[in-house]
Amino acid sequence: MEKKVRVRFAPSPTGGLHLGGVRTVLYNYLFAKQHNGTFVLRIEDTDQTRFVEGAEEYIQECLKWCGLEPDESPLSGGPYAPYRQSERKEMYRQYAEQLVTQGNAYYAFDTPQELEAMREKFKSEENPSPQYGHGIREKMRNSLTLPADEVSHLLSGGAQHVIRIKMPEDETITFTDMIRGEVSFNSSLTDDKVLLKADGMPTYHLAVVVDDYSMKITHAFRGEEWLPSAPVHVLLWKYLGWMEEMPEWAHLPLILKPDGHGKLSKRDGDRLGFPVFAMNWKDAKNEEVTTGFRELGFLPEAFINLLAVLGWNDGTEQELFTIEELVEKFSLTHVHKGGAKFNYEKAKWFNHEWIKKYKVEGLRQKVKEVFAANGLEAYDDEKLDVVIELVKDRCTLLTDFWQQASFFFMAPETIDVASVKPKWNEDKAMFFDILSEKLVLLEEWNVADIETLFKETAAEKGIKMGELQLPFRIMLVGGKFGPTVFDIAELIGKKETIERIRKGLSLLS
Repeated sequence: MEKKVRVRFAPSPTGGLHLGGVRTVLYNYLFAKQHNGTFVLRIEDTDQTRFVEGAEEYIQECLKWCGLEPDESPLSGGPYAPYRQSERKEMYRQYAEQLVTQGNAYYAFDTPQELEAMREKFKSEENPSPQYGHGIREKMRNSLTLPADEVSHLLSGGAQHVIRIKMPEDETITFTDMIRGEVSFNSSLTDDKVLLKADGMPTYHLAVVVDDYSMKITHAFRGEEWLPSAPVHVLLWKYLGWMEEMPEWAHLPLILKPDGHGKLSKRDGDRLGFPVFAMNWKDAKNEEVTTGFRELGFLPEAFINLLAVLGWNDGTEQELFTIEELVEKFSLTHVHKGGAKFNYEKAKWFNHEWIKKYKVEGLRQKVKEVFAANGLEAYDDEKLDVVIELVKDRCTLLTDFWQQASFFFMAPETIDVASVKPKWNEDKAMFFDILSEKLVLLEEWNVADIETLFKETAAEKGIKMGELQLPFRIMLVGGKFGPTVFDIAELIGKKETIERIRKGLSLLS
């Protein structure tokens, strides 16, 4: 490519980071790395009414957890600082004023009440939601309808106003999308968007164009919900004289609800019982915490992997990709035009596969954190590594390590007696009584010797092994889970095994 690739992710600091936003980050990141380019994080905080304290730090922490850290950002700085729109406020007005001077924009003095009255007055069956644009602008209070001296008086008197783009009538606006090919719009179908608000802050429409130009962005990836705004942005690039510098655009497909009907939202996640945010998000107003993928027990590699293939594939049957493989294989030509349904069961499958792929050393600290969150701190790393290797294939989420591994380090708090009771009898009670006595005398404490002793004692009592292993498991781990029961006994040790058998017998008596 002729220019050095520069891409950006430009979120608003208004709440939790949706998985669709992380996928946009991922595609930007992969494209930048492929072309030895630069990935920029820019905070679009021009809407101060929606600004949420702590949201910017949360976004940066999400990207850090995902391993998708930007090259330039408010945190790390860079040659095109500042990277917060609120700190670039003065820059935007000069361009808005330039557009007014050129006749491509105008001052609008309408009050909220007048705008509401307009919507009521011009509402009809054919047009249930009238918009401020061609045909209606001439009937409103703006610099196109008011005498020049009155406009000057209003401006000098500090009258509240906005600056709107003046959309041309019946003009075809065309651009080439990197995913969708040539896209065309009729200008008459788009209203005169506000470019500069009454508080002097730009709207997204003006800010995104000015910032992309100022930061020399070469490629802009965003969700397809922004397609209807594209004609406004194309015209702004044109009116400001920057068409040669306009980035190439790619409008990414939406991530859809599991049934495919509509964009996936936080409400859908709450309703269906799965996360849609990368990390936990705490609502400052009501203190409500929304669970994220990280806290639920997802590995960042699995999260990134599942997002990569939500709307993209490399043309093969491969599903598991490392970040290095994604950098090598990612291509916009393989990004789908249609939306991708989110499947939480498939998401968990990715995590399960990644836990299986992980080396024990990589899981050790993560499992320690799961244990610590449940109040377990005392254990040795050597034993922990053996346990992780033994149980990791059974874990779908990192949080599963608590159930699958904690009993190696502490006796279960509860025992599922109900699973054993229906088939429990005096012969089985006697078997475990005798077994515990024999285990005391066992010289070598290893899987083979424990299993041999267990089989021999069962044969002596004339009880089938299959009838005894479930009660043994329940006594040792508390429930119907865990690896081979003799492996468990070896690892928890002779003293602990015997104590758990005797406790189990007392509960079953």
